[in-house]
Amino acid sequence: MASVDTTIQLIRTTGRNAEGQPQEACSPALAKSPWDFDRELQYGPGSSMGDVIPTGSPRQGAIPREYQDATPEELDARIRAAKAALGDRVVVLGHFYQRDEVVEHADFLGDSFQLANAAQTVPNAEAIIFCGVHFMAETADILARDDQAVILPNLAAGCSMADMADEDSVEEAWAELEAIYGTEPDADGKAPIIPVTYMNSSAALKAFCGRHGGIVCTSSNAETVLEWAFERGQRVLFFPDQHLGRNTAKKMGVPLERMPMWNPRKPMGGNTADELLDARVVLWHGFCSVHKRFSVAQIEQARAEHPGVQVIVHPECPMPVVDAADSAGSTDFIRKAIAAATEPTTFAVGTEINMVNRLAAEFPQHEIFCLDPVVCPCSTMYRIHPGYLAWVLEALVRGEVLNQIRVADDVAADARVALERMLAALPKDAAPTMKD
Repeated sequence: MASVDTTIQLIRTTGRNAEGQPQEACSPALAKSPWDFDRELQYGPGSSMGDVIPTGSPRQGAIPREYQDATPEELDARIRAAKAALGDRVVVLGHFYQRDEVVEHADFLGDSFQLANAAQTVPNAEAIIFCGVHFMAETADILARDDQAVILPNLAAGCSMADMADEDSVEEAWAELEAIYGTEPDADGKAPIIPVTYMNSSAALKAFCGRHGGIVCTSSNAETVLEWAFERGQRVLFFPDQHLGRNTAKKMGVPLERMPMWNPRKPMGGNTADELLDARVVLWHGFCSVHKRFSVAQIEQARAEHPGVQVIVHPECPMPVVDAADSAGSTDFIRKAIAAATEPTTFAVGTEINMVNRLAAEFPQHEIFCLDPVVCPCSTMYRIHPGYLAWVLEALVRGEVLNQIRVADDVAADARVALERMLAALPKDAAPTMKD
C-alpha cells in the first residue's frame, strides 16, 4: 500500500490515489516539504492549519541544503548508516501518527506515554530521538536519566490541542474556581476540585497538576484516572481536550448538564456560579483538530456503502461520533481490536490517516479505511521528515547534539509527581511495541 506521503504526491499530480481512485487532500501545501513552513509561525498544512498558534512557539529554522535536496533513497541510506554507526547509543521512538518513511527507522512504535517509557528500557542509549511532537519529547525528558539527551528532529512539531491550555490561562481559571469552591475539603476529606491533564499537554501543566494534588491521564486510562480523582475530590477540572473528558465522564454516568465547558476567554469560563457549583467535571475548551474532522455523516455513509462495517473511533472525537461508532478507544485499543478480529472484517477507523493506512497494510485480510475520505494528516506530526531525522542522527555521529529538549528541574520534579500518580492507573497491557 502506498504511504500517505506518496498518496499526497499522487493527488497533487493526478487527483487520484495509488489505486487510481479520485481522492482529495485537505491542502495542496501538503505536497511541499516541511522546511517550506518552518520559517513561519504556523502549525503547517494538515488538520491544524486553521488553528491559532501561540506567539513564541518554537520554530525550527533552516537545515543544511544537503538534507533538503536529498532523494528519499539517499535519506534512507544515510539514516540507516548513522544508526548503524551509533548502535545502542541511540534509540529512535516513532509515534503511531508518524509518516511511514520515518516509522520504518523507529526502534519502538507506540503512543506518547508508551514511547516515553520505552526509552527507559534501553539503558545504554545516550540519546533518545523522539519522532513525535513537543509535549512528547518533554515527557521523555522528564522520565529520562540526567545523562540522556532527548532530541526532537523538528522543533516546530508542536501540538495545537496542547497549546489550547497554557499555564497562565489554567492558573487564572484555578484562581476563579477556588474563589467559588473554596479550598477546604468536605466532611469526607475530599478536595473541592482536582486537576486532571491529558498527556497531550505541556510539562508546565503536568507540573501544575503535580503541585495541586492532580494527575495526568492518557486516552487508555482516562476512566481509571477520573475514578482516582473522584475518590479524592468533589469535582474535576479536565484539560485540554474537552472531548476525551466528556466521552469518558459520560461513560461513567456523569450527566451532560454537570459537565460545563470552561472557555478561558470568558469570565468564569462562560458559566454561572450555580452551574460550576453543580459540576462534576469542568471541561476545558480544547480539542484535537485531527479527530474533530470525523462526523456522524461519515459513519452513516460508511454503513450505507459497507454493510456490516465495524466503526472504531478515538475518544478525542466529538461525543455524537463516539456514540454513533461501534467502539471507541485509544490508538493502542484500535490496533488491538483490529488485530483480534479472527474473520475478515471491514473496519472504518476514526483516527489519524497515517495510522489507519499502516493498519490496512499490516492486516490485509481485513478491509480497513479512514472514516474521513479526505487525506488530512496531523499537521504537526507531519513536520517530522526523514531529512530532519538524518540531520540529527548524523550530528550525533559527529558528537553534536541538536534540538535537545530540556525541561527545567523544578518543572520536571512537579510534573513527575503527577506522572507517577498516573502510573498506577496505567493499563497493564499498554506496552510499547518493539519493532523487528
